[in-house]
Amino acid sequence: MDKYYSYTDFLKAVGQSKKVDEAEKLLNEIYLDLFLNRIQRMHRQEQLMVLIDRALDEKDENAFYRYAAELNSLQQTEDA
Repeated sequence: MDKYYSYTDFLKAVGQSKKVDEAEKLLNEIYLDLFLNRIQRMHRQEQLMVLIDRALDEKDENAFYRYAAELNSLQQTEDA
């Protein structure tokens, strides 16, 4: 899902007057990819919260730290 979209590729697509649809398609693909990444990240965060709660209930310290570290990492990449 993590695609790299070059600004120059986008400008090339926009600069081609006969292919304005190509620029629009590229922009739509970028927005769709960003949206899907956001949904996937939110879903994983929800899963991790459930797993953290379960680890706390079961007093599983190792699992708690593992899930908390992954959640923290996800939240840090979201802020960046």
